Amino acid sequence: MCIIAQIRQAGGNLLGPHVKRHLRRLLRRNPAAQLYRSAFTGRRGLEIGGPSQIFGDDGALPIYEVLSSLDNCLYSSRTIWSGEVREGRSFQFHPAKPAGKQIICEATDLKPVENSAYECVLASHCLEHVANPLRALNEWKRVLNPAGLLLLILPHKDGTFDWKRPTTSLAHMMDDFRNGTGDDDLTHLPEILALHDMERDPAAGSKEQFRQRCLQNHSNRAIHHHVFDTASAIALVDHAGFQIVRVETGARCISSSWR
Repeated sequence: MCIIAQIRQAGGNLLGPHVKRHLRRLLRRNPAAQLYRSAFTGRRGLEIGGPSQIFGDDGALPIYEVLSSLDNCLYSSRTIWSGEVREGRSFQFHPAKPAGKQIICEATDLKPVENSAYECVLASHCLEHVANPLRALNEWKRVLNPAGLLLLILPHKDGTFDWKRPTTSLAHMMDDFRNGTGDDDLTHLPEILALHDMERDPAAGSKEQFRQRCLQNHSNRAIHHHVFDTASAIALVDHAGFQIVRVETGARCISSSWR
């Protein structure tokens, strides 16, 4: 069973149906959730990574159910996050919605997707796993129509196992773009091995298990190439040419909407 499915099953068993229904009602009354649901209602979307629990009925931003449709992009037909998937109409993102199209390609090179094909792009806890974030953002902008929205959620370094690492500068990410850095890049590996807070990441196992996983990152995409705070996230997306509409910050993440 994939990691996402295990988490969902465990959460469902703990809460029970009555508690989950009550939480859903509370989430929908949240002003921020209402704003995002209104902005994304009826839109045709593409999600990079996922499916993401945060966008589901029990999540903080339950927008899956208001979308007109949602396709998905994964870098491989098998990932540690989603398990095994198949291309075609197989992306199940909400029980009340028809399955979306599953696309297998890199987030930095959406070859199968035409220009301006979507009205929104969703990416939750994904961009930090991409070695060339500006290239990814340029691709996501390409597939959005002129009035399209990007909903991007990034982990804030202070709330994660990255808190000891220095925030990645915009200049560094610009260099990655100019140099054509690929996802096989391990430039940050020494820093990660030295400063990753293992106590905040029990799933990583021992230090040696974590090191071996990092060395296989091109196949598992588990490491965080870059580390963000609110200012660096805004600077990155602003440099990519998006107009900032809204920014939310929490204990562990930065969620923003741009177009």
